Amino acid sequence: MEREYVPFVNELIELAIREDIGDGDHTSLSTIPADSHGRMKLLVKQDGIIAGIEIAKIVLLRLDADIIFEQLINDGDRVSVGDVAFYVQGRTITLLQSERILLNIMQRMSGVATQTAVYVDELKGLKCKVLDTRKTTPGMRVLDKMAVKLGGGENHRMGLFDMILIKDNHIDFAGGVTAAITRVKEYLSEKGKAIKIEVEVRTMSDIDEVLALGGVDRIMLDNFTPEMTKVAVAKIDGATEVESSGGITFDTLREYAVCGVDYISVGALTHQIKSLDMSLKAY
Repeated sequence: MEREYVPFVNELIELAIREDIGDGDHTSLSTIPADSHGRMKLLVKQDGIIAGIEIAKIVLLRLDADIIFEQLINDGDRVSVGDVAFYVQGRTITLLQSERILLNIMQRMSGVATQTAVYVDELKGLKCKVLDTRKTTPGMRVLDKMAVKLGGGENHRMGLFDMILIKDNHIDFAGGVTAAITRVKEYLSEKGKAIKIEVEVRTMSDIDEVLALGGVDRIMLDNFTPEMTKVAVAKIDGATEVESSGGITFDTLREYAVCGVDYISVGALTHQIKSLDMSLKAY
């Protein structure tokens, strides 16, 4: 797990535990002896890309440091119905308390990773990379972005704090492309920050304006047609990275990629997914 993800993951797990267990799992506490020990296995019930095993282990160890965790496959592996991802042994109450928390995490992460892999496969042989977006479930973004990476995709910015992305509304409120970029450069200089700058463009003249100013790392082509995208890529001619975004579906993904863009951002990687089916069963 990347270092910058750790605080987000720890906070998320703490929230998930409080949300589900509250002041106690009263069903398990009332039916299972406190000294009872058991074993469970994570059973895959649908083909796909598995993700979240590392997080599941953190959840289990957070609830009981004496848990024995035997991992059989790795995050990012392709799995089939009937595969066992891991075995776990420990206090029965701990196993029961962790079940829904880790399944919720793993099923969603695996769904994101599986969907991402489909998009990545569609671009096989091309230089273009698939990017995620900020269209994520609040609080779950770090796991969604980890899952995208495990599915073979790339991460866009984590949030509003780690990259400048001047979008259409920023441009309109600032008074134009030149005004917006100029203010960004001044701001970064005053604050002593060195973060990348991306600018969303809507027209060819916007591109000319960005290129004339310089100092921009990436240009985002917003709602361009494939034909316009080809012209735009030729105009930019390697001066910056190029990203396509807006209205691009799986069916048109490769059509945009062959235009020569470096990235295509796809909100559907994280906000239109189907969780991968799996279960945690006693054995």
